[in-house]
Amino acid sequence: MILIVDLSWKPRSLSCSEFAGPVSTIVDNAGRHPVMVHFSEIHRKITENAAGIILCGTALKDNDFASRAEEFTWLVGSPVPVLGICAGMQVLCQVFGGKIYPGCEIGMTEIRVIKTDPLFVEEKVFQAYELHSFASNPPDDWVITAVSDGYVQAVHHPDRPIFGLMFHPEVRNRDLIVRFLSLCREEPGYQD
Repeated sequence: MILIVDLSWKPRSLSCSEFAGPVSTIVDNAGRHPVMVHFSEIHRKITENAAGIILCGTALKDNDFASRAEEFTWLVGSPVPVLGICAGMQVLCQVFGGKIYPGCEIGMTEIRVIKTDPLFVEEKVFQAYELHSFASNPPDDWVITAVSDGYVQAVHHPDRPIFGLMFHPEVRNRDLIVRFLSLCREEPGYQD
């Protein structure tokens, strides 16, 4: 089971359909079992059964998650790969000791890969879709793998399979989500 975490302001909001829904579809099309849960409804058993976790983005003004970092401390001990998309990267940066700050990007942005990793298998320049009102500075020991002219665009934990993307690969660059799934163990089945 791949846990898809909805970071929108309330469970089952329109943002869930717009941001977590497409990620869930990509996971399903890749032959994995997506289970979507709002961050306020996370419980220990569901995280223990996950083969991987994806923290999804939110609408531009939907930033309630940013003032509730304490609800995500369970990520620090997560034994499975984690991918944070946009708001998800902001959560990862906050929980692991980085910072978020006002920084708005909307639309297509040129992204430069400056260091390869399991998601970025070659250094290159590509276009990605952005929609965020906060930017992130990762913790000092994290690796910055991609940047744009204005902001850090991709990071990963120095020792664990934990990745953050500031842009939205569910809109464009879906292959990044599929590469992340290849890092997640095969799941024998899901039990709630």
